[in-house]
Amino acid sequence: MEEHKRLWSVLKLRTETLFFEKKTADLRRIARTWVMFLLSVCLFCGTLVSSIWGLEFRYHDSAEIEQYLKAVNKNYSSFTHLHSIGKSVEGRDLWVLVLGRFPTQHKIGIPEFKYVGNMHGNEVVGRVLLLHLINHLTSNYMTDPIITKLIDSSRIHILPSMNPDGFEASSHDCVYSVGRFNKNGIDLNRNFPDAFMEDRRPREPEVQAVMNWVHSEPFILSANLHGGAVVASYPYDNSNGGAELQKGFSISPDNDIFVHLAKTYSFNHTLMHKGNNCDQTKAFKDGITNGYYWYALPGGMQDYNYVWGQCLEITLEVSCCKYPPITELPGLWAANKPALLAYMQQVHLGVKGQVFDSNGSPIQNALVEVEGRNNLCPFKTDKNGEYYRLLLPGNYKLKVTVPGQEPIKTTLHIPDGPEKFSALRYDFIAPRPVVSADPSDPTRACTSRIRRLPDRSRAAPGLHSGGLFLLILALCRLLL
Repeated sequence: MEEHKRLWSVLKLRTETLFFEKKTADLRRIARTWVMFLLSVCLFCGTLVSSIWGLEFRYHDSAEIEQYLKAVNKNYSSFTHLHSIGKSVEGRDLWVLVLGRFPTQHKIGIPEFKYVGNMHGNEVVGRVLLLHLINHLTSNYMTDPIITKLIDSSRIHILPSMNPDGFEASSHDCVYSVGRFNKNGIDLNRNFPDAFMEDRRPREPEVQAVMNWVHSEPFILSANLHGGAVVASYPYDNSNGGAELQKGFSISPDNDIFVHLAKTYSFNHTLMHKGNNCDQTKAFKDGITNGYYWYALPGGMQDYNYVWGQCLEITLEVSCCKYPPITELPGLWAANKPALLAYMQQVHLGVKGQVFDSNGSPIQNALVEVEGRNNLCPFKTDKNGEYYRLLLPGNYKLKVTVPGQEPIKTTLHIPDGPEKFSALRYDFIAPRPVVSADPSDPTRACTSRIRRLPDRSRAAPGLHSGGLFLLILALCRLLL
């Protein structure tokens, strides 16, 4: 009997031990399962934060950029809009992210601004800067007052890469041009229509996409980001020896504004305004240069925007090395961030408004001219009768011409618009109704759009000294 009790006690103890061990093992399995689940959640959240609210300082390929922009648009849908303006030769989308209170369409009185990066595929810093600008704008909207005012008062378009095919083919080199061109081997910054020479070459898909984009939105201010130097360059990039050529500079009618815009960027950049940041033989005073004075560039994008698009654009060279090491990217962002933001604010320079007839209907294609500024292509109102003229603070005489009517003239005092995030608003009223605009009316055309070279500069069979100089400059340009 005692033996049975002893065996029963041992069996009971063993059963309880096995049950406890099983329960402990089950708890451990459950604990491990929860730990793995929580770890997965943390990793997922970390990835989500990294891909949406944070952005690594590295070079992202085209697929990663597309994924990032789509994530940004999804998570900030109330003030962003993502669309493709076209495709590259190899079929990659040219993605543009738009930021604003009304991101999907233009609203009267809200100016349109754009940044374009990576036009030359191997000049990659601008591509990185614009992605980080997107990250900075979206993550600080409604918390940072300057960012909030920028987004609320303007419509901002950002094209991180105009030449994705070139980027994918590029090599990590500071100077040489592998990847510079598009897939067809064309320099996109030599493929736009030129104001000073005839060019019947076909437009590359990337260039045609940008041209269509320029004419689909009433852009008024823009910049395109390059690499290989640290300087802000402004129009004109080309000349044929006409009245615009002054002491080696090709001067546009809005030269004072362009100088101001270039200096706005250079002096808000931590180094650019110092003028010699890449050990180049020639220093850039104040970190700016007239494009033609630096070297002649036919078929450039900034001249096209200005002459045919009514959009003042400058070219920003933002790094000495075209494809710098990843370790340099945080410093390049820190140097350019305040300049990128300050330049955007200049979209509020000058005066804006509409032109109406006596019935209150907006007039399209009315000329809006500023005395003393004879633009190659006159500035015209859009389908809403809307106009924008970037002007520095001061007094200006404006003339509005409606086909078949006497010009309307007035003198305006222009205040400092960027300071208040709004240009001066001034509307013009024509004395009589306008039934319709005549598409053949000469006010729609550019005046003296193409001015040919004098015969003497084409007569000699060989290169004269000026032509040789321009050839040398053009060859140098291929490396920039």
